[in-house]
This record gives sequence, structure tokens and C-alpha cells, in this order.
Amino acid sequence: MKNSENTLFPKGAISAALKSAFYKLDPRLMLRNPVMFLVEVGTLVMLVVCVGIALGDQSQGSLAYNICVFVLLFLTLIFANFAEAIAEARGKAQADSLRKTRSETPAKLWDDSTGKVKLISSSELKKGDVFVCTADDIIPSDGEIIEGLATIDESAITGESAPVIREAGGDKSSVTGGTKVLSDQIKVVVTASQGESFLDKMIALVEGASRQKTPNEIALTILLAGFSLVFIIVIVSLKPMSSFAQAPIAIAAFISLFVCLIPTTIGGLLSAIGIAGMDRALRANVVTKSGRAVETAGDIDVLLLDKTGTITIGNRKATAFHPLSGVDPQHLLRASVLSSLADTTPEGKSILELANLDLAKLTPKDPVFVKFSAETRISGLDFEQTRIRKGAIDAIRRLVENAGHSFPDQILELTSKISNNGGTPLVVAENEQVLGVVELQDIIKTGIRERFERLRKMGIKTVMVTGDNPLTAKYIAEQAGVDDFIAEAKPEDKMQYIRHEQAEGRLVAMMGDGTNDAPALAQANVGVAMNSGTQAAKEAGNMVDLDNDPTKLIEVVEIGKQLLMTRGALTTFSIANDVAKYFAIIPALFITAIPALQGLNVMQLHSPESAILSSVIFNALIIPALIPLALRGVPYKPIGASALLRRNLLLYGLGGIIAPFVGIKLIDLLVSIWF
Repeated sequence: MKNSENTLFPKGAISAALKSAFYKLDPRLMLRNPVMFLVEVGTLVMLVVCVGIALGDQSQGSLAYNICVFVLLFLTLIFANFAEAIAEARGKAQADSLRKTRSETPAKLWDDSTGKVKLISSSELKKGDVFVCTADDIIPSDGEIIEGLATIDESAITGESAPVIREAGGDKSSVTGGTKVLSDQIKVVVTASQGESFLDKMIALVEGASRQKTPNEIALTILLAGFSLVFIIVIVSLKPMSSFAQAPIAIAAFISLFVCLIPTTIGGLLSAIGIAGMDRALRANVVTKSGRAVETAGDIDVLLLDKTGTITIGNRKATAFHPLSGVDPQHLLRASVLSSLADTTPEGKSILELANLDLAKLTPKDPVFVKFSAETRISGLDFEQTRIRKGAIDAIRRLVENAGHSFPDQILELTSKISNNGGTPLVVAENEQVLGVVELQDIIKTGIRERFERLRKMGIKTVMVTGDNPLTAKYIAEQAGVDDFIAEAKPEDKMQYIRHEQAEGRLVAMMGDGTNDAPALAQANVGVAMNSGTQAAKEAGNMVDLDNDPTKLIEVVEIGKQLLMTRGALTTFSIANDVAKYFAIIPALFITAIPALQGLNVMQLHSPESAILSSVIFNALIIPALIPLALRGVPYKPIGASALLRRNLLLYGLGGIIAPFVGIKLIDLLVSIWF
């Protein structure tokens, strides 16, 4: 949320995270992270060793040395738990700010039988109830506007100060509890039960209560556990080797070697990376229903985007009426207006505005309205013996030809000309006879072509979905720079396209805001619903964009890729670290008994004890040092997968090898002063 703190460590988060880090030492919680659980077992073993030395056992070295190893291992655990806790604390800080917006507010319950309102508490509202809101009222619950239009302040939820317009009908009818009505009056039906509102779900998500490990995260955890198992076998095998070489090794050395060789760095940061990914999405004003959705966004192959409002500015407006030869222009004007009376879309409303006729005088008695739908792509009305229809050229053509009439060639030429100019033609017919065409125009958004080029560099195919005819769709697609388009699209066409791409092994993302988008949003691997959209769309998607920015998915994809890159980069760094630690500890253990190992002591460390302590200190300190990177994420640039791989291997692979050599040597210089 844009009004939340963007600092890495919000006020009070560090103290809360430190308390949580100690609480997370509970072995039942540590078991979820096998790598750090093994470190905890090693720490407990060192505690027993220290107690044994204090009671008189002199076989394991000095008490001070063993206590140092114990403390360093304990700090390793605390640092790892702190990384996860600070990520969670950032979410809790946001949840606290959200809770401030949720309060008991009065609700004006509408009584249909009396036509009056009854003042009740918002907690008494039930799903299906209808309430009324006027200027300065706080909306008491999530719902859909069923009557009226209002300007609404959503800053409490989105952080944006600019008010928005919500109205009955269309795809901008949803309102959120806790937002404020600034003008006019609306009647709203409640769509959420108590405790299940959008705000409640947001709080649960940002607190991490609903977070489950993603499949990739689970797979990596299993891989890290496998690495740890291999090193257990390695450490166990060192005991007979040291006995044979007559080079006794203390328990502290065995435990230190094991902890330094297993991937503790990524083990300690893995959970924090996942939590931070969801947190970054929320700070971009995108509420995700699971961490899996963010992660999947990073692997998207195909992106479906609606034309209107996404690629173009939206709200296409009627710009001209084109009557057929021999048809009175006023006759076409009147028919166009009558066919739009039940059309609640922006296009239908713009026809009424352009015609500017007196609707009270024009509207016939007892009309039967035919509302516009994405399925039929026709609207109109019937009265007396007259049937007026307005719609897409193919829909009206079918209607006319099914009635046994011919479709005029002049209309085909006219619609083709409008389409070639980037406009959308709507054909008007009366009693299955064509009267003329209404021309709609829309404008392509500035900079949208560059955005699609950016997606292309990421390896993502962009597909424009529109209800326009193929000629208009082709013109807009070429101007916008999309890779493909689906013209005259019905809801089932989107579903069919998504299923086809998925059958080919591709991951598909989709954005939508209407009820007709809900099936496609549910089918897509990543479905982003607009917060202003219908409740059905928000329930079907696995993300909700609070800003209602149709191009936000580009940002979501980048956040997903950044999450995957961060996890991969830190895993590479962690495993590369082991190389340097190997050269630090192994020679130190056997150098006295096997002088030939001196060649492996490339760092020329002071003594076996200083080598072990230096390695354990570095191993502990590297975790908090990388927490900012885990929370911020590795910087992402759309330069292609192979280029990204080379960059990460060079930076985090080579860096992961060099950093410990430098770090351990510097620490050894300081530790050797003590020895």
C-alpha cells in the first residue's frame, strides 16, 4: 500500500522480530526448516559439551573456546529466525495500519417492504442485505452497487488520494468496506459475510497467516535437506579417518565443520525471501491470495490483456452516426438512442450523450428492453410492432440474414473503413432492416508499445482480447505492438485460448474486472482482478489490484521474476560459500597429523582453533548481512534468461566463493590476537 512505510525495518519491527526470533527456537517450529533444525541440534550438543567441560571433562579443549562455538551457533539460529521474523513483522505493521481503517460504523439498512432505511451496526449486516450510503458515509461492508452512482474515497485501502467513480451496472460496481462516499447516493447489496470481507482477507494475508510454502520452495527445502544429509555422512566418515591418522578431532570442530558446510545461508533466508515477495506485491498495491501466485507470475509465458482500458484509454465514445443511403439521419439517431436505453456500458451511455435527445419524450410506453451481454453483443428494445437492435456487425448480420433479408454492401464498406481507421462500428437495425452505423473511437495509451517490448524481452507473449471485429482488432494490435490478438472474443473464447496454451505447457496470466471474465481468471495460472471490478471477478482471480491499473500485471511479473532470481542468487551464493569454508576448516583439522595438507591452507590461517572460529563467525554474520537483499530482492532487468543466468553466476557464484576467503581471513586476523 502506498501509504504504508517503505523502509526495510518499520518502527518497532526490530524489537518485535527479535522477540519472535527467540520464540521460533521451539523445535516444533524449527522442524519446518530442516537445515536450521540440524543447526539447533548441533547447538544443543555444544551446550552439553560445555556443561561437561565445566564438570571436569578436559578431552574437548578449553571451556572458553567451546563456549565461543556454542554462542556463535546460537547466534546463527537467532539471525536465521530474525530474517523470517523481520519479514513477518513488516507484514504485521501493514496489518495494524489496515485494522485502523476497520471500525464499527453505522449502516443504513434498506427495507424493501416499507421503502425506508433502518440504522444498525455494520456488524449486524448479513450477506444479501441491502444498505444505502450518501455523501460523507463510510461504506459499512463489501458489496455491489445495485442502484445509483457515487464518488468514493478509497485512500484508506489503496493509499491513493484521488477519488474514483463507482456505479451500478458495468464492471465498476464493487465497493469495499471502510471506504468513504464523497458525493451522491448509492444502494448496495452486501456480498461478504462477517469476518470474510476484503479487508479481513487482506489482514490475514499480510500477517502471513494464510501463507503456505510454494512448490518451488518445498522442492528447494527438500534439496537443502538432501545436501545436509550428505554432509552428515561426510562428517561421520571423518571420525574413523581422524583416528587412523592419529589426529583427534574435538566435538566442537565436527559440529563447526558440519554447520559451515551445510547451506545455512539460504536455509536461514529461504522463508524470508518468500514472505518478502508477497510483501513487495502488496507494496505495489496488489493483494495476492498466496505466495504461489507471485512465484508463478515470474514464470509466465503468455499474457492476456483486454483491449479496452488496458491497451486503449477505455470508455470508447460514439463520435458519429452514419446512416445508410435513403435513411433519414434523424431516424438512425432515434433508433440508436432507443437501442441504447438498456445498454449500461460506457459505449451505450456515450451514444445517448452524442445524440442529446429528450429521452422522456422519446421513450415509448411499456418497452421490453434487451440488455447488452458479452455473449450476444447486441442491445435494444421491443415496443408495439417495432424491434430495434444495435450491436457488432457479425451479430446484426446474422439477425438480418436469419430474418430473410440481405445485408447491404454499403454497410460492409462503411464498417471496413471505420475499422481500418482504428474505430469500432456498431450496426443499428429496425425490424431486421439495417439503418446505419454508429462509429466508436478509442485511443491507444501512451507508452504501451514500450511496455510490450519490455515484456517481449522477458520472453512473454502478449495477446490482446477484444470484442471488436478482426479489422479493428488488427489495427489496434499493430499500433500497440502486441504479439497476437483474439477478435470478437466471447468469455468461452478466452477460456479456450488459455486451455490451449496450457495444454502446450505454457503458463498463462490474465487480467479482468467483469463477471464474464471470472471463468478465464479462474482458469489462468495467474488471474489478476481489478478492485473496482465485480465480486465474481475478485473471487475467481488469485490476485487483486487495488489501483485498478490494467498494466499492473507487468509489475507483478517483474516482482515474481525478482522473487525467483533472489532465491536462485542466494542459493548459488550459499552453496559457493562452502568451497571457501572447506579450504578454511579441513586443513586446520588435519594439518598437524598430515603436513602435506599445508598446501590446501591457502588462507594461511593462524591456528586450527582460529580457523574454526573464523569460519563459524563468518557463517553467522553472513545471514544478517544478506537480510536487506532478501527483503528488497535482487535487482531485475529484462535482459533475457541466459543473460540473467550468466550475470547471477558471475556475481553470486564467483562472489560467493571470493567473499568467504576475504571475510574469514580478516576475521582470523582479529581472532588470532586473542589466541
